[in-house]
Amino acid sequence: MGRADPEEGQLPAPMKPPDGGWGWIVLFGCFVITGFSYAFPKAVSVYFKELMKDFHVGYSDTAWISSIMLAMLYGTGPVCSIMVNQFGCRPVMLIGGLLASSGMILASFTTNIIELYLTAGVLTGLGMALNFQPSLIMLGTYFDKRRPLANGLAAAGSPVFLSSLSPLGQVLLEKFGWRGGFLIMGGLLLNCCTCGAVMRPLDAGMKRKMEKTQDKYEAKEMLPIGGKSEEGISTTDGTKKAKKAKKKTKKGKKLLDFSIFSNRGFIIYTISKFILVLGLFVPPILLVNYAKDTGVPDTEAAFLLSIIGFIDIFARPACGMVAGLKWVRPHVAYLFSFAMLFNGLTDICSARASNYTGLVIFCVFFGISYGMVGALQFEVLMAIVGSQKFSSAIGLVLLIEAFAVLIGPPSAGRLVDALKNYEVIFYLAGSEVVLSAVFLAMATYCCLNREKKKTPPPEKTPSAGGGSDTEEAESDVQEGEEHSSDNHQPAHSTDNAVVAASEEANHVEDEQSGEGGRCPEGDREVLAQAGCNADQTVERDSF
Repeated sequence: MGRADPEEGQLPAPMKPPDGGWGWIVLFGCFVITGFSYAFPKAVSVYFKELMKDFHVGYSDTAWISSIMLAMLYGTGPVCSIMVNQFGCRPVMLIGGLLASSGMILASFTTNIIELYLTAGVLTGLGMALNFQPSLIMLGTYFDKRRPLANGLAAAGSPVFLSSLSPLGQVLLEKFGWRGGFLIMGGLLLNCCTCGAVMRPLDAGMKRKMEKTQDKYEAKEMLPIGGKSEEGISTTDGTKKAKKAKKKTKKGKKLLDFSIFSNRGFIIYTISKFILVLGLFVPPILLVNYAKDTGVPDTEAAFLLSIIGFIDIFARPACGMVAGLKWVRPHVAYLFSFAMLFNGLTDICSARASNYTGLVIFCVFFGISYGMVGALQFEVLMAIVGSQKFSSAIGLVLLIEAFAVLIGPPSAGRLVDALKNYEVIFYLAGSEVVLSAVFLAMATYCCLNREKKKTPPPEKTPSAGGGSDTEEAESDVQEGEEHSSDNHQPAHSTDNAVVAASEEANHVEDEQSGEGGRCPEGDREVLAQAGCNADQTVERDSF
């Protein structure tokens, strides 16, 4: 009677992330999507020399293809968030896979560089963006306790695909030319549709459970009001509450939740990430040219990027395992700060490397620190905003990062042309990364941790900005228990009213029996129609 079970009219608690099972398939899909999203814009550079010959353009003109891809990947974040909140992850990823593939297929038939910008740049970039963001959202819904490890494994797709797509592109270019290579690359991107198909919504089982419980409610409502009147009425009330809550959830669903800007942790993370991106991508972009200018042969200079990629493959999962430890996970923001500090200091220390051995040492440490940053960046964001608001948060963060991507590397290139000195660029990039690390650590300690110590912990609510999915589910269960206690109170008050009314009715009967020994004829007919039971009559009136 009035219980808070799903079978008794209350909304079931949100499903807890399974941390395994089908989640491993989702993780593999996210691994593939991450690899294509980050590695494909870099792997396309293999075809640039042939494009320059065919279209009679310069290197800067062909480099815009990769730049447009990255700009679409970062700049369309809010659009992806709106589409995911409106249609769900799976349909958006299927559309994104078709767009990415069709962009490269159409690019193989282009006749000028502008058409390449629109096909390989805009269409393929938009398709990869529609795959990348939803895959991270699905990963956050399927993993909670093992989420740091899952993020690290998924992030490892970037170096793995970079080390495989570049040699593959070179082979395709030699055998089929750039048009054939683009066509085959477009076919490979159809695998994004396969990855999107395996992104099964986690709440599908919950919906089936709700339909079964609603059928039970309808059956109970058809029962006559007798000895089970209280159970039927409490079930009906529970059904109405469940339907109202369901309607309220649909109405309150926002396409893009800007309320996350009221979260101090999100503001701190966004500012730190913007400063980080200004200098993070500069060293690997300029590394090969820097090595060539110091007298390193071309083949050995290109091998430096392979060293970074190989170290990165192992650094990301390892960092994810460390971040998942019980005593590390509550302080994952400080671990992220340490990773950024490590990366910035590596850039600064390598600025004066003048021989190949020094550059190899730099690549080893840069690969470790770069992998740590890649493994932790989205884990920290999930920990700050929670899985419910992650779809809106990542879209807005990627949009802000898009400006930093467009500002950082081009500005560094212009400084190199003006100063003819790579040392200043490495010092500048390293200083920006160190600044972002210091800002994140200091702001987290001063603005967040001190505030938590001063103020008592508030009651847990489902709308809280941070926290894991498990905590949100526990808060929903607590709310269900509160609803159940509210349902008990009317039942007790009704029982008291029935007892009082029955005593009053007995007193009236005694008076009537004293006067004439029986009820008047009119009253007897009324009671007979009602069931000849005064208690039942009063009980119905009380309801």
